[in-house]
Amino acid sequence: MTITAQGIRLIRLDDYGQLLGESEVAELRAIAAPLRGRTVEMVNSTAVGGGVAEILNRLVPVLEELGLAVRWDVITGGNDFFEITKAFHNALHGGDYKMPPESFDVFLAYNEQNRARLQLDAEFIVIHDPQPSALIEARREGSGHWIWRCHIDLSHPHPAVWSFLEPYVLRYDGALFSSPEFSRQLSIPQYLFYPCIDPLSEKNRDLEPEYVGSVLEHFAIDPKRPLLTQISRFDRLKDPLGVLRAYQIVKRYFDCQLVLAGGGAADDPEGGVVLEEVRQAAQGDPDVHILDLPPWSALEINALQQASTIIIQKSLREGFGLTVTEALWKKKPTVASAVGGIPTQVIHKHTGLLCHSVEGCAYQIRFLLSNPAIAERLGEQGHQHVREHFLITSNARRYLTLFLHLLDFRRI
Repeated sequence: MTITAQGIRLIRLDDYGQLLGESEVAELRAIAAPLRGRTVEMVNSTAVGGGVAEILNRLVPVLEELGLAVRWDVITGGNDFFEITKAFHNALHGGDYKMPPESFDVFLAYNEQNRARLQLDAEFIVIHDPQPSALIEARREGSGHWIWRCHIDLSHPHPAVWSFLEPYVLRYDGALFSSPEFSRQLSIPQYLFYPCIDPLSEKNRDLEPEYVGSVLEHFAIDPKRPLLTQISRFDRLKDPLGVLRAYQIVKRYFDCQLVLAGGGAADDPEGGVVLEEVRQAAQGDPDVHILDLPPWSALEINALQQASTIIIQKSLREGFGLTVTEALWKKKPTVASAVGGIPTQVIHKHTGLLCHSVEGCAYQIRFLLSNPAIAERLGEQGHQHVREHFLITSNARRYLTLFLHLLDFRRI
């Protein structure tokens, strides 16, 4: 790993070999060899905030070092566009949809604006999530391979929203989903693509105990008492109010603290409202720490996770939940809702504990606080599970394999 004169840590492929084994990197280089010089374009809706941006921030440099020519583009839009796409997001997760009918026209108008602005001429074009899905209109006959990468749970989408989006999705060469349960009845190929974390990133690398202690001191968190933590955007689907209620139940039995830490994303206009609701519900409890963190707080988030006794992810809906992956990688006992892609990570009683309600969440937390040996064993097994399935090297391997498959498929 190289550190520049400005103190910036430059991560290289060989650094992953030191952590995961040299054979891991050698295999990636071998798979990538036939793809050297091929062009790739990734398109999503935000450069900061949320799991998609985090993945692309590390996936793009890895693919570039493997010899591919990668461009990452972010679509633009007004507040009206992102309010609509947020409503789409909730509706595709199974929620209600109450936007006016002209919202579909606004969505298409912004996609058209971005279509005119972006090049969209790479050999492999990967469009992430619903926001830019209508960019497929830019596809010319016989040009490139277009893939739709869906990071959200489509198992029970709102019929009106899915009926609107489906014709665009069907024009892609394939769709990538984070779990088999998220797939739809589509006439195009579908592929299982787990999201991933970078074990060497600021958010996931090992930290010096002194730094962890300084972060706790900065936020007035007591290092001597149990710390429960949920790291998530302030989003209703992450259920921060449910986490707060579970903590209040546990507090009757254990002298513990709660951290609810997160921030917003550029494509999520709802975060400020939810944050204020959480602050009101905490009612001035000095052991509840509600932290609205800026996007550049990766080290602080890492420190909070490493200092935690138990990490919680009580989502009501979830595409995958990379904060769960982060917790397991740090060997933290984890209590999470049995929704979306979380059960792929938290295998109940093996890599963590699943719950289905506020009361169930509180019960599992109390169990782990009462049984530290079991909590430690779950943490160790969770770490190994992430190592085998959910790291950036595995994600890069899947993309490389997909690109090779698409090239062979075109020749048939």
